[in-house]
Amino acid sequence: MTLGLSLGIVVGYLVVALALGLVAYRVSETTAEDYYLASRSIGTLVLLFTTFATLLSAFTFFGGPNLAYAAGPEWLVVMGTLDGVLFAVLWYVIGYKQWLIGARNGYVTLGEMLGDRFGSTGLRALVAGVSLLWLFPYVMLQQMGAGEALVGLTGGAVPYWGGAALITGFMILYVTVAGLRGVAWTDTLQGLFMLSVVWIAAAWVVSSLGGVGAATEGMLAARPEFGSFGGGTYTPGFIVSTAITIAFGVTMFPQINQRFFVAKSAETLKRSFALWPVLVLLLFLPAFMLGAWAAGTPIEVPDGANVLPVVLSEYAPAWLAAVVIAGAMAAMMSSSDSMLLSGSSYFTRDLYRPLIDATASERREAWIARIGVATFATLAFVASLFRPGTLIEVGGTAFSGFALLALPVICALYWPRTTRTGMIAGVAVPQATYLFVVLSSVLPLVPTLPRTVFGGWDVALGLMVLSGALTVGVSLLTAPTEESDASRFAVTGD
Repeated sequence: MTLGLSLGIVVGYLVVALALGLVAYRVSETTAEDYYLASRSIGTLVLLFTTFATLLSAFTFFGGPNLAYAAGPEWLVVMGTLDGVLFAVLWYVIGYKQWLIGARNGYVTLGEMLGDRFGSTGLRALVAGVSLLWLFPYVMLQQMGAGEALVGLTGGAVPYWGGAALITGFMILYVTVAGLRGVAWTDTLQGLFMLSVVWIAAAWVVSSLGGVGAATEGMLAARPEFGSFGGGTYTPGFIVSTAITIAFGVTMFPQINQRFFVAKSAETLKRSFALWPVLVLLLFLPAFMLGAWAAGTPIEVPDGANVLPVVLSEYAPAWLAAVVIAGAMAAMMSSSDSMLLSGSSYFTRDLYRPLIDATASERREAWIARIGVATFATLAFVASLFRPGTLIEVGGTAFSGFALLALPVICALYWPRTTRTGMIAGVAVPQATYLFVVLSSVLPLVPTLPRTVFGGWDVALGLMVLSGALTVGVSLLTAPTEESDASRFAVTGD
């Protein structure tokens, strides 16, 4: 297959996705609620797949197989089962309560909801600022993945920066015109597409290796430690703590958390989280096992390269490799467009409007959002050129940062005694501590702080516990302010 045809498949898919977004734009309303939340009208299938496609990104298509190739298939247990089930539970605990509150009060963002509950513009801005801080590396992760994908597909003919620039340009153009309705429609297409191509790729590679049994035997012969839990690179403590922080972190991702507001009914939301674990396992099983099985093959993965393009180039035809890379680009674009859309809503509604121009018209807010999208994506693109870590490292940092928001939010949703001071302490102190841990590896004259403690447990899990303890402890020691209104969260559901 020629280089032009391979690139044509990838670019052609992106153009189809853009066209679908333009169709959605023609039927959209001009209100902020429609642009950000599709007027809270999303049904079960679209909600399920837009959440699915938004969450599963370069981390899934490249980081996941890379992790399984290096550390074994045990990570399928973490990502495919523990996180699939745990996130579904949290979808109900956090998401359903947020949907009830949002439908009653018309909230668009998490910060707007918390700021209104506690009568605090400062808390609203803090939550938005923290969310945008950790959103930045995850947008950058998609650009890094796209750059690496096209390098692998074209054998270096398209440079790393070219792939990153391609997806950056498409995501800016797409988000500025489509809004959530277009994003959700395209996510459904992309979710079905990526699910299909990864199973086709897995079947093709396994057939070339002589079947599932032969592929597994080869893996265990080359890496016997892959046959036991914790036998790979990571300790069981790190694996379990990572699963917990990822699941809690996912609920606080802006692009996921806003999905809790968009369902058109309670039944839609409940059906979606019931089906979620099945859908996650259907994608993670082939993706991670492709990486694990590759460890038993004679392929050589260059330093810094992704295992999936390498194994496909060896055991699948070139056209299939191009289709799978298109699926990976779909995953990256579906995550990026939602992240940028949600990030723009956090910026305009939680920072710009309350702090800069409270009287801004919806038209002005929409233009500020579009400018914010282009600026944020461009800055992330520039940062991605420096490649500050592996896909797993960059993604893990973002997940952990968001996880520190989860317990204070749960306290706010379910405990009327929660105070504004307790919320600010529970958010600010663990976030500042974790940011210092992350930056300690690059700050001059500061010793690098460990990311794991007590035999391999992720330090982010300890900071999660601290966030909950501070929220509860400080709330018990302080009185609610006059501006706080717990009745706004006093909703009931069936």
